[in-house]
Amino acid sequence: MELEGIAKRIRINIIKMLEKAKSGHPGGSLSAVEIFTALYFKEMRIDPNNPKWEDRDRFVLSKGHGTPVLYATLAERGFFPKEELDNFRKIDSMLQGHPDMKETPGVDMTTGSLGQGLAAANGMALAGKLDNKDYRVYAMIGDGESQEGMIWEAAMLAAHYKLDNLTVFLDHNGLQIDGKTQDIMNIEPIDEKFKAFGWHVIKIDGHSFDEIFGAIEEAKRTKGKPTMIIADTIKGKGVSFMENQVGWHGKAPSAEEAAKAIEELGGGLDD
Repeated sequence: MELEGIAKRIRINIIKMLEKAKSGHPGGSLSAVEIFTALYFKEMRIDPNNPKWEDRDRFVLSKGHGTPVLYATLAERGFFPKEELDNFRKIDSMLQGHPDMKETPGVDMTTGSLGQGLAAANGMALAGKLDNKDYRVYAMIGDGESQEGMIWEAAMLAAHYKLDNLTVFLDHNGLQIDGKTQDIMNIEPIDEKFKAFGWHVIKIDGHSFDEIFGAIEEAKRTKGKPTMIIADTIKGKGVSFMENQVGWHGKAPSAEEAAKAIEELGGGLDD
């Protein structure tokens, strides 16, 4: 399947850019690859040659430390040359550790301070309603991020204004920087909480393209309320020694580890 091949290349480039930068966040980037692939290569109305196209669909990465998956996806989609990935996290690079809408083609919102991105996505969706635009707004939040109070203020607002042009993915991998979300600050039952806040809620396997696309279509059919897609994912997906290991939340692989990861992903040095 073409999308699976794209997802493989995105994962390989995530590993390569992190190893070269010697810093960054692999775990929560690898967990989100299928969602990004589905959105940027099939679902979203976007134009790499016109990143600021007024009628484009928007995407907000609220868990801003997940830039490796965002940048690898944007490069694969043609927003900028893949060679730019070699400059990830370098001083004066357009690819900083957190997204910068002023510097990076294809980035719709500057994020990084956890909890704020959903409010920004709300603003975009509300503006679309007020301007009678038919673009849709997509966002991704983290499960650790969902411990932030701002997420729930934004959740109330989205439901209050009936932002049915807003679809949010919750990257539900169960781990955050200090351990399991259930041990640090339990967010469950997260589906019932968003339902109580007035959202349409769908639960899926976040690594299944069929389930991702099915949920997106259901969200587009839902009227009068925003949609939260709770995507069960595996942190570090695709790399055996990273999967479900909290230590890989924010640690770059060594050259040896990167080579092993790329081999596991079915790639070579030139992929």
